[in-house]
Amino acid sequence: MKSIISNVFILLFSTAAIAQSGHIMQGVGAVNMSMGSAATAQPLDISGALHWNPAAISTFDDKILKLDVGLFFSSPELSSSLPAGMLGPGAPGVSGTTKDDRGTSIMPNLGYLWGKEGSKHTFGASAFGISGFGVTFPEEDNNPLNPNFNPLDNSNPLNYPQAANGFGHIESDYMLLQVSLSYAYEITDKLSVGVQPNINYAALELMPNPTANPTTAGYPSSDKASSIGFGAQFGLFFDSGFGLKLGASYKTTQKFSEFEFDNTYLDDTSATNKFQMDYPAIFSLGLGYSIGNIDLALDFRRVDYENTDGFSETGWTPTASVAGFGWKNISILAAGLQYKGINKLPLRFGYTYNSNPIPEEVTFFNIPATAIIKHSYQFGLSYQVNDAWSIDGVYHYAASDGATSGQILSPLAASTSNPLGAIPGSSVSYDMTTSMVMVGISYKFQKKDSETNI
Repeated sequence: MKSIISNVFILLFSTAAIAQSGHIMQGVGAVNMSMGSAATAQPLDISGALHWNPAAISTFDDKILKLDVGLFFSSPELSSSLPAGMLGPGAPGVSGTTKDDRGTSIMPNLGYLWGKEGSKHTFGASAFGISGFGVTFPEEDNNPLNPNFNPLDNSNPLNYPQAANGFGHIESDYMLLQVSLSYAYEITDKLSVGVQPNINYAALELMPNPTANPTTAGYPSSDKASSIGFGAQFGLFFDSGFGLKLGASYKTTQKFSEFEFDNTYLDDTSATNKFQMDYPAIFSLGLGYSIGNIDLALDFRRVDYENTDGFSETGWTPTASVAGFGWKNISILAAGLQYKGINKLPLRFGYTYNSNPIPEEVTFFNIPATAIIKHSYQFGLSYQVNDAWSIDGVYHYAASDGATSGQILSPLAASTSNPLGAIPGSSVSYDMTTSMVMVGISYKFQKKDSETNI
């Protein structure tokens, strides 16, 4: 049974593997994405409220089902260079860029809410893909093992075969599905509290696997390992009644069991290793204001990578494996505007800013997770088909706004004065743009006339 459930989850959510805020999905659903992901104090739909502030679901008085599916496109590029002499005495320097050929990712999200007018209690359930990363950088054809190798042509040394001191074909695939039950209680007609226990399913695949010990054959490739994690989220929501709304939420660290990889080396030997990677705690503050046909939303978030297993540590272990990503805490600013002046056709505009979690000195360790986005822009709309049905859509575009760059690192070059083994004169960098089209459908269950049911 566990295997069947895992396979279903992988089928539905494993392609949702490109994030925008560190390795965190920027938002959930077409409405929330179109508002730049701001929803902590301005719950325009159930998906945004369920994801960012469980207390905010108290604003809904109906039974609502929400399904969103998006197509996500990304274009990461990996560049690197080595100085003259690194490939042998008198050899020229080499440099090149490799483009990702991963293709399109699918992003499904599902939410359901039970609300009742006049009740102080509201319940919700959701299954959201909330995190992921993934790249596919093919092996460099123009490499020193090729008899036609020309170092004067474009040549990316990071994608040289491992026998030529590169990584060869680089591929990663990480996804995190969060299934939650939410509960909100209205303390007064203006103030609500919420709680949300979470169960998480994650899958991770690395090629090659830098968390494993290398042998003379290099680093191994891994199968797709899975892990189960648990955590919670707590929220407060205040609606003044005259347009101003305030919200706050805290998502605890989602603690996972260790990923256990079955590794295969290039010489067909095998081994296993374990790697701990949790999901970071997130603190969100929100401000909302509604007047006439205008809804405004502003969220600030702080993501605690520095106290999260898998991200807090970095560097080489004594056996030359990688200890972790070495990320810093990040700040996220999300802003959105909704205009409702067109009958049945609300329009939305959103912007999101993300700081970069990757310090320059550990750029090399983060090649499998290059989805670092700084500026995101969104435009969305909805069409109110009738009192029950609504169709939502959003277009998203985002860019790194400059490459994340550093030096190539090697455990063979590590020393007391150079603990990460930085190679002088070398470079590694990556940047990317992303775009997405998402469509959502919302169904509001109609209240039955009690007299009709007599």
